[in-house]
Amino acid sequence: MSEAPAAGSGEAADEAMARRVHASFERQRFMATLGARLTAVEPGRVSIALAFRDDLIQQHGFLHAGVVTTIADSACGYAALTRMPPDFAVLSTEFKINLLAPARGESFEAVGTVLKAGRTLLVCRGEVFSVDGGQRKRIAEMLGTMMAIQRAGLSD
Repeated sequence: MSEAPAAGSGEAADEAMARRVHASFERQRFMATLGARLTAVEPGRVSIALAFRDDLIQQHGFLHAGVVTTIADSACGYAALTRMPPDFAVLSTEFKINLLAPARGESFEAVGTVLKAGRTLLVCRGEVFSVDGGQRKRIAEMLGTMMAIQRAGLSD
């Protein structure tokens, strides 16, 4: 896998990239259903926040593992998108997640970081933290591979 060039360089390119990520996130209905929101977008790194809600828990009262996985996957995908040219989109191709602690807290933050950006495949790390009473605790760790695909033929 050869290194892909960054999507652009400079303040104007970073602003355009952030607008593109925000616009894509706004079109992702599942994130809206969960109540997730983007809190940070920078080249190679994205953060997503999610408030605790009773309708997102599993039978023991913890945030469901599927929700934890979803926000980690989206954070990784959007981090990867920040490293792609404007005419590309991102798809997850695989990931592995370790759930390190029960997902309990007032809110949660998923942070996606690009570890290696190739022309087609990007390897990302996703971390999910619980926030409770000012305490921040890592509850999950993801390693994922994202694929850069040309937007031709994709619906917006």
